[in-house]
Amino acid sequence: MKLLFVTQALDLDDPELSAYHGWVAAFAPHYSHIEAVCLLEGRHALPENVRVHTLGKGTGTQSPLTYALRFLVLIWKLRNDYDAVFVHMNQEYLLLGGIWWKLLGKPAYLWRNHHKGSFLTDIAAAFCTKIFCTSKRSYTARYKKTVLMPVGIDASRFIRPAGGERASQSILFFSRMSPSKRAELLIDALALLVKQGTHLKASFVGSPLPVHEGYYRHLQERAASAGIEAVFTPGVPNDEAARIFHAHDVFVNCSPSGMYDKMQFEAAAAGCLVVSMSEDWRRAVADDRFCSTEEAAKLSEKIEALCTLSESEKEEARTLLRVRMVEPNTLATLAERLSTCMNETYDNA
Repeated sequence: MKLLFVTQALDLDDPELSAYHGWVAAFAPHYSHIEAVCLLEGRHALPENVRVHTLGKGTGTQSPLTYALRFLVLIWKLRNDYDAVFVHMNQEYLLLGGIWWKLLGKPAYLWRNHHKGSFLTDIAAAFCTKIFCTSKRSYTARYKKTVLMPVGIDASRFIRPAGGERASQSILFFSRMSPSKRAELLIDALALLVKQGTHLKASFVGSPLPVHEGYYRHLQERAASAGIEAVFTPGVPNDEAARIFHAHDVFVNCSPSGMYDKMQFEAAAAGCLVVSMSEDWRRAVADDRFCSTEEAAKLSEKIEALCTLSESEKEEARTLLRVRMVEPNTLATLAERLSTCMNETYDNA
């Protein structure tokens, strides 16, 4: 089967989206050919059976209408070069191309994992043969055609790099700096620990979108006024993430249930002790040490408890996270399950 894979970016140097380059590479062995369409094309190294097409973002000032028209022209031009369509994250492509794929007899599949959605999501879903997500609290989990999937991380990339040591009692928040990621919850928890006389070193790694610059400055000011020993640094490409994970003891994820951020799985693969507020994470890990509510006091208790474990206790906890959270959620497992599901429904169409 030949696949059209639509995604935001194929760029190994993108600090937010570089990980999804690996998705296309992981899909490649399961298809005779892949036409990969991205909004932004950067440095990539994909198998020979993958051909990349860009809509031109980054090549000058363009309007959304220009990108939309280029997309429509491209999917028509390539119509004989793919049998099915996989849209990664962005429902807009289904709103644009869904009716044409229906008319052309091309089954479409959507990956969307977010707790928020709207009637536009419902319209996009109507064009799909199957929809995929990782969380029962994702907006898309409501559809009968939705299939829950592993998160999909390339665990091999997070093996400890040569050199460097993990700083004891160090806390890491590693994400795009936007209100939806709720870094302020961690800052409030660390502020409580400071008041109690417990001083931990914290790193906030990630960059804000221009619209969230004010929010980012507010986080920095909030941390400074609370007396927290915190360092704020820009985001980095995914292939540099292992170095950051391995330098820290505890990784904290404050995203709401329904998003199921892959970062917490990557952190666990790299040996961080993870505290998450996701209910999906709570059910899967089945160990309350790694779960918190949205209360700063509860989060501070979890962080302090993990930081004060003995080294042998920490190693036991790392092993548990690898077995329960990392191994069932590898990228190879995800690619196999996704391709099997899509191929089966295509064959039965």
